[in-house]
Amino acid sequence: MTTISQLRQRLLASGANPRHAQRVLRLWANALPQDSGSRKLEDFMPRQLLDALPALMSEFNALASIASQHPGADGSQRLLVELNDRQTCESVLLLRGGLCVSSQIGCAVGCRFCMTGQGGLVRQIGSAEIVAQVVLARTLQSVKKVVFMGMGEPAHNLANVMEAIEFLGTAGNIGHKSLVFSTVGDERVFDALPRSPVKPALALSLHSTRAELREQLLPRAPRITPDDLVEAGEAYARATGYPMQVQWTLLDGVNDTAEEVDGLVRLLKGKYAILNMIPYNTVPGLGYRRPSMEKADALARELHARGVLTKLRNSAGQDVDAGCGQLRARGTLYVSEQTMR
Repeated sequence: MTTISQLRQRLLASGANPRHAQRVLRLWANALPQDSGSRKLEDFMPRQLLDALPALMSEFNALASIASQHPGADGSQRLLVELNDRQTCESVLLLRGGLCVSSQIGCAVGCRFCMTGQGGLVRQIGSAEIVAQVVLARTLQSVKKVVFMGMGEPAHNLANVMEAIEFLGTAGNIGHKSLVFSTVGDERVFDALPRSPVKPALALSLHSTRAELREQLLPRAPRITPDDLVEAGEAYARATGYPMQVQWTLLDGVNDTAEEVDGLVRLLKGKYAILNMIPYNTVPGLGYRRPSMEKADALARELHARGVLTKLRNSAGQDVDAGCGQLRARGTLYVSEQTMR
C-alpha cells in the first residue's frame, strides 16, 4: 500500500524542494509528461532530481496498470487494474468524464446484495494507488468527476481516501463537488468530512428506512438508525451546499414496498437530498431480483409526487458487470483476511 505522502517523501529525498515535488505530482496526477510547459526542466530543477526523475516516474506508474479492459454497449468501460503487489481492483469509466474508483480490495461490510463483499476484505488501497486509478483513466479519457463507489467502503479506509480526495481536489484538478464520497454511514465520516480542506459531495447508501431490515441487508454496517444517518448527512450537505445523494438499490419484494415508500417520504421530504433509486444489478447466486421497470418507474413517480426528489437510475456497464454491486477482484490473488487468519 502506497500513499501520496510516501511519494512526496521519495521526491524530497531525491533532491526536490516542496514546490518541485508538487509539480511532479500534479503532472503525474493529470497524466501529463514531466517536460510539459514552456520552460526546460534543467532551468529550474536540481540536477539530483533530474537524474532521479525517470526512475521515480517508472515507480509511480508501476503503482497501477491496466490488466484488462471491458467496454460496455453504453460507452462505459470496466477496467481491471493490477496493483504493484499483483492484487487487482476494478475502476469504471463513466460517460461525461466520470470515473468510479475502488478504495479497498474486497469489503468488510458484506452487503447481502453486493458481489464485492462476498470474499471479505483483502487489504486497503493506498491514497497513491487510488490516484493511480485516476491517472490510468486519464490515459483513456478526460476525467472531471471521481466517485468513490467502487470496491470497498471508503469509511473503513478513511485516512487514505481523505488524502486522495484532498490531492485530487487540488493538484488533481477535480472540482470539490465532483468528488463523491459514498458510504454506508460511519460516525467518523461526519467528523472527518467537515474538517477536510476539500469537502466532497456525500452519497449515503441507505437501502431501507427500517433499522431491522437495513441491519439484515448491511450486516456489518455501523448500527446507526436511518433517521440519524439522514440527519447527519443533511447537516453536512447544507454546510457544503451540495445536496446529499441517498443511494437506494431497489430489490424486488424487499425494499420496494408501500411501507418503505412511506418511510422515505417521512425521512426525505423537505430534506436537502436527492434519492437515487437504482434497480438491482443481478449477481448470480445471491438470490435477489430487480423489480420490473414499470414498478420502479411507478415508485419513483409516487415519491416525486409526494415531495421527494427522486431519480431512477440504471447503472452503467451492466452488460460487462460494471454496475453498482457487480465489481470484484477478477483473476487476482484474492485471499480474504478471514482466510489468512
